[in-house]
Amino acid sequence: MAYWLFKTEPDAYSLTDLKNAPQQSTFWEGIRNYQARNFMRDDMQVGDLVFIYHSSCKIPAVVGIAKVTKAAETDPYQFDASSDYYDPKSDPDNPRWIGVTVQYVEQLPTPVTLKAIKANDDIIDLALKKAGRLSIMPVTGEEWQHIVAMSQL
Repeated sequence: MAYWLFKTEPDAYSLTDLKNAPQQSTFWEGIRNYQARNFMRDDMQVGDLVFIYHSSCKIPAVVGIAKVTKAAETDPYQFDASSDYYDPKSDPDNPRWIGVTVQYVEQLPTPVTLKAIKANDDIIDLALKKAGRLSIMPVTGEEWQHIVAMSQL
């Protein structure tokens, strides 16, 4: 099993939205970054666990956990001209963009803020501390355990 962090703007789609979705599940569409796409396509597997991280908000934080329930598949929004995620250069015979399906697992007892993560010397290589621009990033097992433990405080 691998661990991941998915960033989302809570005004657009929050952990609560995932919890309230049918079957507490959603297709994670709209990823338009090649590195994030490659993580989903090449590395992400059914059963992997995902931190849901609220970004672009008053207090950015890891707020909950989801799991991957369906592996990468074509993101249909890339072909929908009315979608914010439309990509006129994407070819239906060789789609450029994909997404995975995730299901709500739990809300963390206490959100783990970006400030707390950056201050934790035990979390060294987490991409969120270094280059927080990626929408999907890997998390090591050790980093996962530290963040979960921080949420228990």
